[in-house]
Amino acid sequence: MTTEAPYGSWKSPVTADLIVSATVGIGQPMLDGGDVYWTEVRPMEAGRSVIVRRRPDGSIDDLIAAPISARARVHEYGGGEFVVRDGAVYFSNFADQRIYRVRAGSAPEPLTHAEGMRYADAVVDAARNRLICVREDHSRADREAVNTIAAVDLTSGGETVLVQGADFYAYPRLSSDGSKLAWIAWDHPNMPWDGTELRVAEVDAAGALGESALVAGGRTESIFQPQWPADGELHFVSDRGGWWNLYRWPGLYPGLKTAAEGSPDVEVLAARKAEFGRPLWQFGAATYDFDTEGRIVCAYCERGMWRLATLDGALAELTDIETPFSDIRGLRVGGGKAYFIGGSATRMSGLVALDLASGEIETVRASSEARVDEGYVSAAETIEFPTEAGLTAHGFFYPPRNRDFSAPSGEKPPLLVMSHGGPTSATSPTLSLRTQFWTSRGIAVLDVNYGGSTGYGREYRQRLDGRWGIVDVDDCVSGARYLAGRGLADGERLAITGGSAGGYTTLCALAFRDAFKAGASHFGVGDLEALARDTHKFESRYLDGLVGPYPGRRDIYVERSPIHHVERLACPVIFFQGLDDPVVPPNQAETMVEALRAKGVPVAYVAFEGEQHGFRRAPNIKRSLEAELYFYSRVFGFELGDAVEPVAIDNLPSN
Repeated sequence: MTTEAPYGSWKSPVTADLIVSATVGIGQPMLDGGDVYWTEVRPMEAGRSVIVRRRPDGSIDDLIAAPISARARVHEYGGGEFVVRDGAVYFSNFADQRIYRVRAGSAPEPLTHAEGMRYADAVVDAARNRLICVREDHSRADREAVNTIAAVDLTSGGETVLVQGADFYAYPRLSSDGSKLAWIAWDHPNMPWDGTELRVAEVDAAGALGESALVAGGRTESIFQPQWPADGELHFVSDRGGWWNLYRWPGLYPGLKTAAEGSPDVEVLAARKAEFGRPLWQFGAATYDFDTEGRIVCAYCERGMWRLATLDGALAELTDIETPFSDIRGLRVGGGKAYFIGGSATRMSGLVALDLASGEIETVRASSEARVDEGYVSAAETIEFPTEAGLTAHGFFYPPRNRDFSAPSGEKPPLLVMSHGGPTSATSPTLSLRTQFWTSRGIAVLDVNYGGSTGYGREYRQRLDGRWGIVDVDDCVSGARYLAGRGLADGERLAITGGSAGGYTTLCALAFRDAFKAGASHFGVGDLEALARDTHKFESRYLDGLVGPYPGRRDIYVERSPIHHVERLACPVIFFQGLDDPVVPPNQAETMVEALRAKGVPVAYVAFEGEQHGFRRAPNIKRSLEAELYFYSRVFGFELGDAVEPVAIDNLPSN
């Protein structure tokens, strides 16, 4: 028997307390012998990132204790925080960014000594007793950070630069015999999904590199995840055919042979309108690996949904593996098993092990211990909808669902449109308690993969080139109106929310369109000029492609910056901001808040000390969820079924 109550007012077991108390962020699976390692970001420990190990007997232990936190800051977004070899773990410590070494049962010891250096994406060069890694030099304030590939001696901690000259590097990878090193490099204004070069150099006995050869890539070809199998043929992912597909390069030695674009020396292994790669926002991303049977185990994405498969390199045959997962990350293979972070529309993401022979799936570590009855779970529905210029956009729709409640006849639910960050990124249909937080209260959700998102090929990704703040906004508006037109949402109660780049899309939608009646910006970009001038090196030229060259096209930056058009904001907005954010400084949000206050538009501002670009601490995650819910309840005029802490809203008319 259900209780009739208006949408938005339903009482839900999916509380903010449940979300933060039972959830961890799992990342970077690594294998070493029979042991499995990974990182856990723990909100209940102030967002500390812990390296965890599971032994073959199933026992699990933390390798680092508080206050140590394994988190790299290369490119600010990090990733590739640790590497393990023969039980020794080498990791970047967040507080000082030095590399530390730790073994189970012992305390971490610092390895590097230099001040102002950051390290990520390392491999162990055991034959030469060193690490090879990406190094980012911040030792001088009078210049831009300098990125190189460097070697770190495992005895002395001394450092030697191996590769330099490019603006950025990733994936330094040694061949199995240690005789060759592969890496990718790129220069401003490219981002790694725009164009990179894959290079290989021979390594002599002393560890010095010979002259490098260009294997693939360029300014308009994106290379992802070079990797060497045991037989020595270099594999990599390239989008030269319009999709990130798997390739291999036999490589002729001695004397490296350069493979020009389209050269027959580079062989495609899986020509398919599917993505075998991801945007390289963080180091260490992996979508394929090799098993002992000589096969490639790989993950690929079609129309926003990820699948697992095996690839016979000799026959170029791709064979799907049936799994329940629609999102697959961090793939590693060893001991006849595939390890990855997997999630689905009805299963929260977690580290799983799939037996390649039997197909049996074991959960190594769940991202959440929370158990929510399926009667409160809204499963993602894949949708395509018409948008501007006769094109089609993509998203995932979550209708309201709560087994205890039904809405009055004829009422349509409020709709919350989610705009993902990046913007070169994508959302997935994996079960998220944060999404269910809304749907179980009677608020529908549309998670949009607007033009520019990954997972739909290079052409779809390039829709955003020069049109950020237009295409993404059009697609969010079109998706909302599409659902309202089908009677699945109340066209008078449409809201939009997003973080970082998604916050920019949110603010643009509120300033330059009239579809939404409210919105929430989580550390969103309000001033494109400030982002172009003041952001960190990795993204300092990102806007050249998304907007236009700066300052040459300053007019576009001003035209598309919501901070310069506050007079066009006419609906309520709530802002959430980390006060230590190096990507989007707090003054952007604060300037807009003050302008809205002066204008008389309902506005709320929630700031968090100690938070950077994204919230990692449990109390702050809880506060942002409840404050946003409270804000919508006051704006749209529905009573909450759950008690939440109010937030101060300026200029809100009394009911």
